[in-house]
Amino acid sequence: MADRLTKKGVEEFAAVAAEHVGDDKVPGLVALVACGEQTHVEALGSLSVGGPPVERDSLFRIASTTKPLTAATTLALVGEGQFELDEPVERLLPELSHPEVLRRMDGPLEDTVPTHRPITVRDLLTFTFGFGMALETFMAPEPWPIVTASEELHLCTLGPPDPKSNLIPTPGSPRSASCHCSRIPESGGCTTPERRSSGSSLRAPPGSPSPTCSVHGCSSPSG
Repeated sequence: MADRLTKKGVEEFAAVAAEHVGDDKVPGLVALVACGEQTHVEALGSLSVGGPPVERDSLFRIASTTKPLTAATTLALVGEGQFELDEPVERLLPELSHPEVLRRMDGPLEDTVPTHRPITVRDLLTFTFGFGMALETFMAPEPWPIVTASEELHLCTLGPPDPKSNLIPTPGSPRSASCHCSRIPESGGCTTPERRSSGSSLRAPPGSPSPTCSVHGCSSPSG
């Protein structure tokens, strides 16, 4: 069978990729095209201005771009029948089984209640699985227990990347993902980052205004 990636096509692909590298664009990139068993990769430019050259296996900080990439991959697996959108995730992510939520967002981490239903794959894709952030966190006179615990674990859920940290977590090191406006529908809670393994969550005090996501401006449920 004739090659589906032609020499001309690969050359055009390389030219288009090169157009995006420059002083007023990005310092470097890795671009890949695949068709059947054929794969072609372009590694262009440098990892940073004046930095080392980009290689095929170079690591990039892509921040929130992780979300659409993960969503597309997940939907592809759903299309293959690997799992269902409304399937509880405990088969795939045992650490998210039996989640609990805090009674109060500013309350002690031990004061939790079970959620009304399991976390599903759809919840993870729509950021409604209970891992969240409230603006009140930054305005409280005294740090909330959730904030104190997060800082003690050095989760670095907010702020710029630390250039001194490893891009690949070492075994046993704390890891965290930021989902900002996440919440669990019907549970009223936002999962605490430092207790994500058990699904622990935050919840607004009864009668308090609904917390607003400082990123997207959307409201989380209040008590």
